[in-house]
Amino acid sequence: MQNLSGTSGSLNTHPLPSYLQADKLGPWGIYLQQVDRVTPYLGNLARWVETLKRPKRALIVDVPIELDNGTVAHFEGYRVQHNTSRGPGKGGVRFHQDVTLSEVMALSAWMSIKNAAVNVPYGGAKGGIRVDPRKLSRGELERLTRRYTSEIGIIIGPTKDIPAPDVNTNEQVMAWMMDTYSMNVGETATGVVTGKPIHLGGSLGRREATGRGVYTVGVEAAHHIGLTIEGARVAVQGFGNVGGIAGKLFADAGARIVAVQDHTGGIYREAGLDVPELLRHVAENGGVGGFPGAEVLDADAFWGVDCEILIPAALEGQITRDNAGRIKARMVIEGANGPTTPEADDILHDKGVLVLPDVIANAGGVTVSYFEWVQDFSSFFWSEDEINARLVRVMKEAFAGVWQVAQEHRVSLRTATFIVACQRILHAREMRGLYP
Repeated sequence: MQNLSGTSGSLNTHPLPSYLQADKLGPWGIYLQQVDRVTPYLGNLARWVETLKRPKRALIVDVPIELDNGTVAHFEGYRVQHNTSRGPGKGGVRFHQDVTLSEVMALSAWMSIKNAAVNVPYGGAKGGIRVDPRKLSRGELERLTRRYTSEIGIIIGPTKDIPAPDVNTNEQVMAWMMDTYSMNVGETATGVVTGKPIHLGGSLGRREATGRGVYTVGVEAAHHIGLTIEGARVAVQGFGNVGGIAGKLFADAGARIVAVQDHTGGIYREAGLDVPELLRHVAENGGVGGFPGAEVLDADAFWGVDCEILIPAALEGQITRDNAGRIKARMVIEGANGPTTPEADDILHDKGVLVLPDVIANAGGVTVSYFEWVQDFSSFFWSEDEINARLVRVMKEAFAGVWQVAQEHRVSLRTATFIVACQRILHAREMRGLYP
């Protein structure tokens, strides 16, 4: 028999192509390292682990639009479906000048883990366009969104893959995506995206859901390590829908938000920042920079702030081996996707810092997205109190399961979350079998 693996011995799986390998730096490489760490805990399901290392489908599209000045500009867009063994793909779409295929692949994979960790019936997917949306007019942004939606329309749908908001996308972008898809299929399909405006089938509580989830698992973890929320000092990186909402909820519970950093700068106040005023300032000025009554905090100093809780809620790759050693928090709650590198993870573990990983800590958003999807299919909508109560229950149950696995195997919460999620994904893969 011809040896297709390129090595001596029996027929084996092909080696990963170069762009999928862990030593190729980038978010995808970080994800592969995380899978390798969890593989020894998968038992007989480990025979299927290559499933997790290869995206099911990756689509790269050209997105040409006519600009307001009459010229034609081309942008590169992506939609990656990592795994659909447990249900249709689910994951956001980001508009950012630094979007790469590696990033979108990793984010789609983390969505697979996240959805399985909270046990919603979705697989993982993600999308993005490499563009700085701040440089586009509203009309240009709409044309970009609609063209991108048409290009990826061949693989998305209410039962195939359901996009949602992410970095630099919002309810309006989702409305344009829903309308474009609906026009192309000839019927109104509200369930093709989540995070829509309320009057177009959106869900109450969706905008605050990710931040509420961060707060919920943070409180649960604090109970386990004997940390009192009232009076606790909190530092937050990113103060939008995730960091801002989480910060407000912690402040409402008596914590002090002492430091905040975003793309406009960093601010600090030992006595605690006025969170409602800060949220108003961010809404009016686009960031925390220039907030009155606070000290200016440079980028490096932020990571060394005296605090009990640190919430990175901006972009991936923020906590690295270069700054992890300076972190003084007892607990890190990852509001962003992939904010901590594996090397930094090890440093924080050695320092005794409890890290609540993104794949469980920020799963509140996709949980309420699932609620929205269900409501769209049934055309029956729940109250905000019902949604928040369901969200808190799901997050608490998911965290309790992860905490138990972490204690049983004496592993980090990240590894425990991957154990729970990977077992669910691979069990579904095994039960479904291979076709043909």
